[in-house]
Amino acid sequence: MRASIQVGDLYESLKDRLKLILCAGESGLTQALLDANLPSASYIIAGPLTFIRPTRIQVIGRAEMEYLNDPTRDRSQALERLFREHTRAVVLVDGVTPDAELARRADEAGTPLLCSPLPDKVVLDHLHQFATLHLSEKTTLHGVFLEVLGMGVLITGDPAVGKSELALELISRGNRLIADDAPEFNRIGPGIINGACPYVLRDLLEVRGLGVLNIRAMFGDNAIKHNKYLRLIVHLKRMTAHELEKMERLSVERQTRGILGEEMPQVTIPVAPGRNLAILVESAVRNHLLKLQGYDATEVLIERQQALLSGDPSE
Repeated sequence: MRASIQVGDLYESLKDRLKLILCAGESGLTQALLDANLPSASYIIAGPLTFIRPTRIQVIGRAEMEYLNDPTRDRSQALERLFREHTRAVVLVDGVTPDAELARRADEAGTPLLCSPLPDKVVLDHLHQFATLHLSEKTTLHGVFLEVLGMGVLITGDPAVGKSELALELISRGNRLIADDAPEFNRIGPGIINGACPYVLRDLLEVRGLGVLNIRAMFGDNAIKHNKYLRLIVHLKRMTAHELEKMERLSVERQTRGILGEEMPQVTIPVAPGRNLAILVESAVRNHLLKLQGYDATEVLIERQQALLSGDPSE
């Protein structure tokens, strides 16, 4: 997936925002921005000109151009190193314009030479954002991803456990659908996992007995959310009455699930006749919000019980 992103995709995506002009090396626009075997951590692809740890996109501003034009330095050798195989594009920033030799080298190497009048910090910020959104490692999880009470919630569980029916009820209660069946997630920062819907599944929810429903057409635009950060996983588990009785009722153990190297909080909700799962999910979200603020009702109850056992009359 990452290797299919071409230099031309980056150029088309950013040319208006960065006022990019293709100065030379047009033949290189069809090159893959990353190699297929490049480590996933290497999607930080752009940086100022450096020969120590070169990036796929070399950014050259006024200071870097002064380095290349220094009469005490072998400019020809420096340009050879600049346009080696690893370089996918060279971006001139701060209004720097290419001379004839730089343009010729770019054409010979088939490396796009792009020019922007904007400062290097602005250009680098946009390049890193593009890489994070399009080149970072992605994963697809089975479940329904919704915005519940403003929070990104992934509902998981065994097939036919009732995920889609629960999602439909949550939507009817004013919550919003992001993706059904196969939401896509990518890590965009420390502790931040973004979830979105594949194009082919947008607006759609499959419910057994009803078939495929278009949620946007049924409930309006406000029932759909394009993407959301994942904050909570709700796992549905079918249980018998006997299994329900054996569940730990005052457990304070924190459940998590590893996704793309991040540990995301998870709540397991038993599925049994008579349980209103929509209310339970919304309550799980409200309770998680309280825990994020430092309040845990279970811990409060335990503290009160311990105070009573110790004979403290103030509690």
